[in-house]
Amino acid sequence: MSDIPQLHWTDGDTPRAARWRSENGTPPPKKVLLADDTLNADTAYRLACEGTALLWRGDFHNARQLLQALARRADKPSPAARKKAKAAPPSRTPAEAFHLHRQAQGQRARVLGMVLIPLDADYAIPLRRAPDVAAACLEAYGPADGPSVVSLRELLGRVGAHEWRKKGVEIAALGGRIHPHYGVFSPVRGEYVDLVASTPLPRPAPALAFDIGTGSGVLAAVLAKRGVAKIVATDQDPRALACAGENLARLGVDKHVEVVEADLFPDGRAPLVVCNPPWVPARPSSAIEYAVYDPDSRMLRGFLAGLAAHLAPGGEGWLIISDLAEHLGLRSREELLAWIDAAGLAVLGRHDIRPRHPKAGDPDDPLHAARSKEVTSLWRLGAA
Repeated sequence: MSDIPQLHWTDGDTPRAARWRSENGTPPPKKVLLADDTLNADTAYRLACEGTALLWRGDFHNARQLLQALARRADKPSPAARKKAKAAPPSRTPAEAFHLHRQAQGQRARVLGMVLIPLDADYAIPLRRAPDVAAACLEAYGPADGPSVVSLRELLGRVGAHEWRKKGVEIAALGGRIHPHYGVFSPVRGEYVDLVASTPLPRPAPALAFDIGTGSGVLAAVLAKRGVAKIVATDQDPRALACAGENLARLGVDKHVEVVEADLFPDGRAPLVVCNPPWVPARPSSAIEYAVYDPDSRMLRGFLAGLAAHLAPGGEGWLIISDLAEHLGLRSREELLAWIDAAGLAVLGRHDIRPRHPKAGDPDDPLHAARSKEVTSLWRLGAA
């Protein structure tokens, strides 16, 4: 029990404590004030910026409104920040813009994470007009083991993930839906799915394929729908393994797919090995971001380094990856090609697709210059 983080605060003169829940491992705030509907947004924002957490005791809907007010203030630069921006060099490199964007995101998350909500032992919220979040918390945390405290921002993320899991994401290539679990990347960007669904399969048609880092299981399901008799889908995240198994069963292709816990490759060789690694070499700040950010390109380089040893003679490895990192100055095309060459691989072909997500065409996005040039590619690789 001593390893379980605890939040401590004082209620009147009485010391209190409860389990602290944080998906990304943020330590519990050291300064905690009890807050209710009488607290105005300007004071709350000042306290949050100073590192003081606000344990809410008022109406739940008012807490949500306060969080929205804090978000508006966080998104509006202060006079000092505007002055600093004007004094800054007129142009930044794409990499500098990316790192500044990530810093701003991190600071915003820290401030908004200072509004805290108590949870009873059964995940009920002991506040007026509070919704029923028990199912969402059970999916994210497992069975409750006593009272706890969580940031309202994180709790709303749990509820949103629960709704996505119920509703699912329609995948045209499957003629069905993928239901992402909490902490598992949702296939809302369909370009990489379309590439796997449309790229001609190696000849002769493979009877076996590996799906490396399966996540929700979407690519394994696409391969099964395309007629691959057996797919071994790997992941090292228990949430992903459970999510993939559930989705594959719901889609009726589970008899063709074996879900295996592994760091990258399963045992053996296959005539087709597919991998859609995280696209951006940067540090993730939460579990869900591991699907987007790959520190030092570790998964990408690991996949390339081990691919030749897991390809059957004449087989193909399909690397599906965006070139956003190249436009951000975080990884060059020359580096990627050098890693492919060093792994004893040759490029057999490449299929490209432009992104369709809203940010690609949003000129107000901080990374618009890079996003506007982004291309997602399926690289066909074989042993050199």
